[in-house]
Amino acid sequence: MNSKTVRAGSPRRGLRGAVLGAAVVAALLTTTACQGDGEAAAPPSASAPSSAAPSGSASAGGSAPETTAPTGDSGTGSGSPTATETGDSGETGGGNGTKYEDCKADGLTTAVELQDERGETPRHFLLTVTNTAKTPCVLNDAPQVRLKAGNDAPIVETLGEPDTEPVVVEGGGKAYAGLYVFGNDEGGEAQYDQSDRFTATLVAGEGTELRGTLVFDLPDSLDTVSVDDAARVNGWAGTEGLAMRPITQL
Repeated sequence: MNSKTVRAGSPRRGLRGAVLGAAVVAALLTTTACQGDGEAAAPPSASAPSSAAPSGSASAGGSAPETTAPTGDSGTGSGSPTATETGDSGETGGGNGTKYEDCKADGLTTAVELQDERGETPRHFLLTVTNTAKTPCVLNDAPQVRLKAGNDAPIVETLGEPDTEPVVVEGGGKAYAGLYVFGNDEGGEAQYDQSDRFTATLVAGEGTELRGTLVFDLPDSLDTVSVDDAARVNGWAGTEGLAMRPITQL
């Protein structure tokens, strides 16, 4: 029977194989170490560029730019009323500070109302004017009232300081002035006169011109009234109460 004979290798060949195996392992370890060192030393790769920041946003390392709210067009104005619309300026008419003209005597009608009770001495009167036009007009300061006919008659003193604000009389509207005509007690020694009508000259806005004279006939119940230098007139007012309240205290 044939048989295979296994022969042991020579010692020299086994030693050689062991040396080669050790060399391969060392080479592998060296390669792995070198690759690790290279990866640690390599610079990080650049990241992909980010998209551009939107307009108006903050840039890197800086604050966001300030934005200013849009303002009105300087050429068109802010839309607020003009001075002439508010009456602050715009000296039209008689320079009265409004956009309306001064009232003229021929554009007003007049009326007089006695404020005292029957049996009392007639002293307190309400002067009323009505604007006959459709457009407003302006009355300034206090009327220059005379208790006797003629330009030579003295002008009644104004009670206190007249209101410097002009009174705008709407078309068809009314304005009022309070008048006190007699200060002496009946039977007193002071001199006094009798009057059957009053006149009132209108003052222009600047106070330097006149705008005509109004005539106020006495109420039908009176033929004449006693008048003296104690007489006083209140400035023009927009209501009866404002016109008469200071006068009734005299």
